[in-house]
Amino acid sequence: LAGFLSVLGERVIAAYRNKIINVHPSLIPSFCGPGFYGLKVHEAALARGVKLTGATVHLVNEECDGGPILLQKAVAVQPGDTPETLQKRVMVEAEWQLLPKALAMVCSDEV
Repeated sequence: LAGFLSVLGERVIAAYRNKIINVHPSLIPSFCGPGFYGLKVHEAALARGVKLTGATVHLVNEECDGGPILLQKAVAVQPGDTPETLQKRVMVEAEWQLLPKALAMVCSDEV
């Protein structure tokens, strides 16, 4: 669902149980759930002063960002980061690496 920004209905989730994945731009359980998407996640991480953030790929269930975690990767927050620079680093260093791995896991029935 990478960037889909819509909550799927229970019937869709039930029909594709453990086959729908999402990439979230933080280390769940931090900065996730309703209202945490896009730059809002990175703004919250910077406001909190975390030194590490990252990305999480998880299975989608009925709870927003609440499905079982498949993969996570940490990314360092750099001095002077803005939400935009942090977003780009998380994409390049974590999201773009994790998503293909998680997709392969689902496709090969490792999940």
